[in-house]
Amino acid sequence: MKKLAVLFIAMMSFGLTSAQTEVGGVKLPNSETYQGKTLQLNGAGVREKLWIDLYAGGLYLSEKSSSADAIMSSDKPMSIKLHIVSKLISSDKMVDAVNDGFESSMNGNTKPLAAEIKKFKGFFMEEITKNDVFDIVYLPGSGVTAYKNDKELGTIKGMEFKKALFGIWLSKNPADDDLKDAMLGK
Repeated sequence: MKKLAVLFIAMMSFGLTSAQTEVGGVKLPNSETYQGKTLQLNGAGVREKLWIDLYAGGLYLSEKSSSADAIMSSDKPMSIKLHIVSKLISSDKMVDAVNDGFESSMNGNTKPLAAEIKKFKGFFMEEITKNDVFDIVYLPGSGVTAYKNDKELGTIKGMEFKKALFGIWLSKNPADDDLKDAMLGK
Protein backbone atom coordinates (compact mmCIF):
# COMPACT_ATOMS: atom_id res chain seq x y z
CA MET A 1 0.00 0.00 0.00
CA LYS A 2 2.86 2.36 0.85
CA LYS A 3 4.43 1.75 -2.58
CA LEU A 4 1.12 2.51 -4.24
CA ALA A 5 0.85 5.82 -2.36
CA VAL A 6 4.42 6.78 -3.35
CA LEU A 7 3.68 5.89 -6.98
CA PHE A 8 0.48 7.96 -6.90
CA ILE A 9 2.32 10.99 -5.46
CA ALA A 10 5.10 10.63 -8.02
CA MET A 11 2.59 10.50 -10.88
CA MET A 12 0.74 13.55 -9.55
CA SER A 13 4.01 15.46 -9.23
CA PHE A 14 4.88 14.58 -12.83
CA GLY A 15 1.53 15.93 -13.96
CA LEU A 16 2.16 19.21 -12.16
CA THR A 17 5.67 19.70 -13.52
CA SER A 18 4.66 18.86 -17.08
CA ALA A 19 2.08 21.69 -16.91
CA GLN A 20 4.93 24.18 -16.66
CA THR A 21 7.93 25.20 -18.71
CA GLU A 22 11.18 26.13 -17.00
CA VAL A 23 13.03 29.09 -18.43
CA GLY A 24 15.53 31.43 -16.79
CA GLY A 25 15.37 29.46 -13.56
CA VAL A 26 11.60 29.97 -13.12
CA LYS A 27 8.57 27.97 -14.17
CA LEU A 28 5.98 29.47 -16.49
CA PRO A 29 2.59 27.77 -16.77
CA ASN A 30 1.85 26.08 -20.11
CA SER A 31 -1.60 27.67 -20.13
CA GLU A 32 -3.32 30.69 -18.61
CA THR A 33 -6.99 31.64 -18.37
CA TYR A 34 -8.23 35.22 -18.40
CA GLN A 35 -11.94 36.05 -18.25
CA GLY A 36 -12.79 32.55 -19.45
CA LYS A 37 -10.31 32.62 -22.36
CA THR A 38 -7.66 29.88 -22.17
CA LEU A 39 -4.34 30.69 -23.79
CA GLN A 40 -1.47 28.28 -24.49
CA LEU A 41 2.22 29.03 -24.09
CA ASN A 42 3.47 29.71 -27.61
CA GLY A 43 7.09 30.07 -26.55
CA ALA A 44 9.28 31.40 -23.75
CA GLY A 45 12.77 32.74 -23.29
CA VAL A 46 14.95 35.09 -21.28
CA ARG A 47 15.58 38.80 -21.74
CA GLU A 48 19.28 39.39 -21.33
CA LYS A 49 21.39 42.50 -21.25
CA LEU A 50 25.17 42.34 -21.02
CA TRP A 51 24.96 38.59 -20.29
CA ILE A 52 22.68 39.16 -17.30
CA ASP A 53 19.26 37.47 -17.21
CA LEU A 54 16.66 40.17 -16.46
CA TYR A 55 13.32 38.36 -16.84
CA ALA A 56 11.75 35.22 -18.23
CA GLY A 57 9.12 36.05 -20.82
CA GLY A 58 6.35 33.89 -22.22
CA LEU A 59 3.92 34.56 -25.06
CA TYR A 60 0.44 33.04 -24.70
CA LEU A 61 -1.93 32.67 -27.66
CA SER A 62 -5.27 31.03 -28.37
CA GLU A 63 -3.57 29.11 -31.20
CA LYS A 64 0.13 28.60 -31.89
CA SER A 65 1.86 30.91 -34.34
CA SER A 66 5.41 31.68 -35.42
CA SER A 67 4.49 34.84 -37.36
CA ALA A 68 5.30 37.98 -35.40
CA ASP A 69 3.38 40.21 -37.82
CA ALA A 70 0.28 38.02 -37.65
CA ILE A 71 0.39 37.98 -33.84
CA MET A 72 0.83 41.75 -33.53
CA SER A 73 -2.05 42.37 -35.98
CA SER A 74 -4.35 39.70 -34.55
CA ASP A 75 -7.51 40.77 -32.74
CA LYS A 76 -7.57 37.58 -30.67
CA PRO A 77 -6.90 37.02 -26.95
CA MET A 78 -3.18 36.87 -26.07
CA SER A 79 -0.81 37.70 -23.26
CA ILE A 80 2.80 38.14 -22.33
CA LYS A 81 4.10 37.07 -18.93
CA LEU A 82 7.24 38.69 -17.53
CA HIS A 83 8.77 36.97 -14.49
CA ILE A 84 11.54 39.16 -13.03
CA VAL A 85 14.65 37.05 -12.32
CA SER A 86 17.17 39.79 -11.51
CA LYS A 87 17.61 42.04 -8.50
CA LEU A 88 18.96 44.64 -10.93
CA ILE A 89 15.49 45.48 -12.28
CA SER A 90 13.97 48.59 -10.71
CA SER A 91 10.86 50.55 -11.59
CA ASP A 92 13.01 53.32 -13.13
CA LYS A 93 14.90 50.82 -15.29
CA MET A 94 11.65 49.13 -16.34
CA VAL A 95 10.13 52.49 -17.35
CA ASP A 96 13.28 53.29 -19.36
CA ALA A 97 13.09 49.88 -21.04
CA VAL A 98 9.40 50.42 -21.87
CA ASN A 99 10.27 53.83 -23.38
CA ASP A 100 13.01 52.27 -25.50
CA GLY A 101 10.70 49.40 -26.46
CA PHE A 102 7.94 51.67 -27.73
CA GLU A 103 10.48 53.84 -29.59
CA SER A 104 11.79 50.75 -31.39
CA SER A 105 8.38 49.18 -31.95
CA MET A 106 6.95 52.39 -33.42
CA ASN A 107 10.06 53.44 -35.38
CA GLY A 108 10.49 56.54 -33.22
CA ASN A 109 6.94 57.86 -33.81
CA THR A 110 5.35 57.42 -30.37
CA LYS A 111 3.40 60.70 -30.46
CA PRO A 112 0.08 59.15 -31.66
CA LEU A 113 0.01 56.89 -28.57
CA ALA A 114 1.70 59.24 -26.07
CA ALA A 115 -1.22 59.22 -23.59
CA GLU A 116 -1.56 55.42 -23.69
CA ILE A 117 2.19 54.91 -23.30
CA LYS A 118 2.29 57.31 -20.34
CA LYS A 119 -0.53 55.39 -18.65
CA PHE A 120 1.22 52.05 -19.32
CA LYS A 121 4.52 53.31 -17.86
CA GLY A 122 2.57 54.25 -14.72
CA PHE A 123 1.93 50.54 -14.15
CA PHE A 124 5.64 50.14 -13.32
CA MET A 125 5.96 52.99 -10.81
CA GLU A 126 5.60 50.76 -7.73
CA GLU A 127 8.95 49.21 -6.78
CA ILE A 128 9.85 46.06 -8.69
CA THR A 129 11.65 43.19 -6.99
CA LYS A 130 13.01 39.82 -8.03
CA ASN A 131 10.20 37.27 -8.58
CA ASP A 132 7.56 39.88 -9.36
CA VAL A 133 5.35 38.68 -12.21
CA PHE A 134 3.70 40.96 -14.74
CA ASP A 135 0.93 39.71 -17.02
CA ILE A 136 0.04 41.86 -20.02
CA VAL A 137 -3.26 40.57 -21.36
CA TYR A 138 -5.06 41.61 -24.55
CA LEU A 139 -8.74 40.72 -24.89
CA PRO A 140 -10.69 41.94 -27.95
CA GLY A 141 -13.21 44.61 -27.04
CA SER A 142 -11.58 45.19 -23.63
CA GLY A 143 -8.03 46.23 -24.52
CA VAL A 144 -4.77 45.52 -22.74
CA THR A 145 -4.97 44.86 -19.01
CA ALA A 146 -1.79 44.75 -16.94
CA TYR A 147 -1.38 42.73 -13.75
CA LYS A 148 1.41 42.63 -11.20
CA ASN A 149 1.48 39.52 -9.02
CA ASP A 150 -2.17 38.85 -10.00
CA LYS A 151 -3.27 42.38 -8.95
CA GLU A 152 -4.94 44.32 -11.76
CA LEU A 153 -3.11 47.58 -12.49
CA GLY A 154 -5.34 48.98 -15.22
CA THR A 155 -6.61 48.67 -18.78
CA ILE A 156 -5.72 50.55 -21.95
CA LYS A 157 -8.05 50.32 -24.92
CA GLY A 158 -7.11 50.39 -28.58
CA MET A 159 -5.80 47.99 -31.18
CA GLU A 160 -2.99 50.35 -32.22
CA PHE A 161 -1.70 50.43 -28.65
CA LYS A 162 -1.88 46.61 -28.48
CA LYS A 163 0.13 46.32 -31.72
CA ALA A 164 2.80 48.74 -30.48
CA LEU A 165 2.98 47.08 -27.06
CA PHE A 166 3.37 43.54 -28.38
CA GLY A 167 5.84 45.00 -30.88
CA ILE A 168 8.23 45.67 -28.00
CA TRP A 169 8.97 41.93 -28.08
CA LEU A 170 7.85 40.95 -31.60
CA SER A 171 8.62 43.84 -33.99
CA LYS A 172 11.43 43.91 -36.52
CA ASN A 173 13.50 45.71 -33.86
CA PRO A 174 12.56 43.83 -30.64
CA ALA A 175 13.92 44.33 -27.14
CA ASP A 176 15.84 41.04 -27.54
CA ASP A 177 16.16 39.02 -30.78
CA ASP A 178 16.70 35.72 -28.98
CA LEU A 179 13.67 36.30 -26.74
CA LYS A 180 11.56 37.12 -29.80
CA ASP A 181 12.59 33.85 -31.47
CA ALA A 182 11.91 31.92 -28.26
CA MET A 183 8.45 33.48 -27.86
CA LEU A 184 7.68 32.53 -31.46
CA GLY A 185 8.67 28.94 -30.72
CA LYS A 186 11.73 29.04 -32.98
